[in-house]
Amino acid sequence: MTVEVCAFSLESCLIAQRTGAGRVELCGGVGEGGTTPSYGLITLARRHLRIQLYVMIRPRGGDFLYSDTERDVMRRDIELAKEAGVDGVVLGLLNPDGSVDETRTAELVRLAHPLPVTFHRAFDLTRDPREALEAVIRTGAKRILTSGQQPRAEAGLPLLAELVRQAAGRIEIMAGAGVTADNAARIAAAGVDAVHLTGKQITESAMRFRNPQVPMASAALGEYELMGTDAGMVQAVVRAVS
Repeated sequence: MTVEVCAFSLESCLIAQRTGAGRVELCGGVGEGGTTPSYGLITLARRHLRIQLYVMIRPRGGDFLYSDTERDVMRRDIELAKEAGVDGVVLGLLNPDGSVDETRTAELVRLAHPLPVTFHRAFDLTRDPREALEAVIRTGAKRILTSGQQPRAEAGLPLLAELVRQAAGRIEIMAGAGVTADNAARIAAAGVDAVHLTGKQITESAMRFRNPQVPMASAALGEYELMGTDAGMVQAVVRAVS
């Protein structure tokens, strides 16, 4: 079973590769839940990684209802990712009514071709996951990343198993959110094709001088906290599902 690591830095990419992960989802914008990473990070990750490298295509945080100009940015980011030699891209678009924006998603899937596309956890914000599954299949995407529409994949196991049955091999189902060594085997037993984790590790900044009066970061991380990847956590999940 493939273990995918969500990485926000080159160091995390290297940790994922060293600890046995089969694929990296490369993101920027940790405080926004993952946005398109810089071109510099993409090209360096491609230079150093032998495992699969997928790149997040998301122009901003927040919802997944995008304007025309935001979709233009997504198109250009897909073109640059292809030029950089990545193995795939990750994206997701929704309509105001909570359905999958099938038309525009399919346009981006065609633009990404021959690179495969993962439809990310925008899926978990759809109004009807069964309807959404069929819509994503019609777009031509290769896989869906989902927690089973729950905060953590373990809580979403009943829906994950149902989605696997409904998909019937037509699209891959990858489980993500709260995947650990303790629950990875149970999640894998639902029949999913892959598991996805960040392996989050927070470390203190090496800055000695600190000015607590001037905040710069979002609520997700403070100015003097750095988010990386816990090598032991990734390795333990790889072992659990091997």
